Amino acid sequence: MAQTEGLAECTHTARGVDAVAARMRALDASWPRRDGVAVFNRVYLAVTQEVGRGVTVGRFPDARAAVTLDVRFAERYLEAVDAATADRLTPACWRPLFQLRRHPGVRALQFALAGINAHIGHDLALAVVDTCHGLGCEPADLEDEFDRVGDILVSLEERIREDLMPGPDLFQVADPLTHLLGSWSLDRARDGAWSAARVLWALRDFPGVAEELRGRLDDAVGLVGRMLLTPLPD
Repeated sequence: MAQTEGLAECTHTARGVDAVAARMRALDASWPRRDGVAVFNRVYLAVTQEVGRGVTVGRFPDARAAVTLDVRFAERYLEAVDAATADRLTPACWRPLFQLRRHPGVRALQFALAGINAHIGHDLALAVVDTCHGLGCEPADLEDEFDRVGDILVSLEERIREDLMPGPDLFQVADPLTHLLGSWSLDRARDGAWSAARVLWALRDFPGVAEELRGRLDDAVGLVGRMLLTPLPD
């Protein structure tokens, strides 16, 4: 009986992930396939669906915390999409991707990793803080869920590179894309996001300082994103 109730709770909890995945599918259907934001959106949809499956099969020790973190995380990206659609200013971390989304000199893998950089480098830290406020917990209470979501991202990164890299003849040592993308690491971005989340949480009673740190983080991640989107020759 307890096992049945636990499965039902996980299924109900996963609906929050299903809702954001449905929004991403709708966006994918509305954008041209080559659009740079669409490229990232497809990558992120795969991650979100994997998290949903993980919740359903009990991969996360605390399903409620995992879903809350995942949904708060996704909402940051979706809010940036809404801002860009309404011609409002997006966070600096997302600005390069939205500005260069149709640039013919930027390759699909660059779009994907620039979106991941914005989302992991900036949004993830803020999503952890949002989740802590929402659940009344500390960042340390979310560490298992944070790590497991991060593991899903890392496991998909190699597949993303394989699916989107230009091909064996172009992806050589001499190709500028090799050097450009070799300067960015998902693992380092994830570690930085965890550190930033802990610092922001420690500064929650000092809103002015915390806001300044969020602004600096946003700008720094945006700068990295702009570098990742450097147009390259074919």
